[in-house]
Amino acid sequence: MAEKMSLTERADALERKMSEELDVLISKSALFNMADGNLGAAIMRPHPGAKHPQYQLMTDDPRLPKMPAKPTLLDYFECRAAGINHMLQSATHALKAGMPEKTILACLLHDMANAIFIKSDHGYWGAQLIEPYVDEEVSWAVRAHQALRFFPDESVGYAYPEMYIRHFGKDYEPDDYIKEAYKRARNHKWYMTGRMITVHDIYSFDPNAKVSWEPFADIVGRNFRQPKEGLGFDDSPVAHMWRTIRRPTKYL
Repeated sequence: MAEKMSLTERADALERKMSEELDVLISKSALFNMADGNLGAAIMRPHPGAKHPQYQLMTDDPRLPKMPAKPTLLDYFECRAAGINHMLQSATHALKAGMPEKTILACLLHDMANAIFIKSDHGYWGAQLIEPYVDEEVSWAVRAHQALRFFPDESVGYAYPEMYIRHFGKDYEPDDYIKEAYKRARNHKWYMTGRMITVHDIYSFDPNAKVSWEPFADIVGRNFRQPKEGLGFDDSPVAHMWRTIRRPTKYL
């Protein structure tokens, strides 16, 4: 019977089970429900067989790793990120190439949004997430790589990625706003910092490569302004984004 259930049905069944055990309702965003074909309420409805009153989840999601009270960037990497090997390998590639620390940090964080928040326009979201905590050049480069990756630069040996042809088709063209962003970036004083992200963006990364956060701990310490209150609690313009990543299913 389970084999015949769709992924959505299985997820809903798991949520019902957990809801009954925890007496809480796990929230789903309106966008999630739209994509899921459910235009109704953005929360799971109470299970008819529930024995006790159920409340909306307003604390940590018990399905996710527990985070410390004052989380650091590393805590978000360890507890909320997926696919961080790619970023670690990109940063390792830049480190071995003798790149400046700002470039190495940009390579380490370039897909931050992709890993912990959202895929669409991840360069823009990623830049916004880190902007209050890094040098302007770093956040600019992360933002710029969103457009630069679609355009080759023979002067540094960067070609259009073969993976993009496989994933998007040989006739794919970036949106107009991406083309305009590329033109602006091409003439910017920090163009090469953004371009180096694409150069060290290893698409055919080795899943068996041994990489870790350790080689970058000092670089992050020197170049990332970790708030003493913890990411999400420092009242920065993006603190709410970090709090959402910390508790993505909180009802309000």
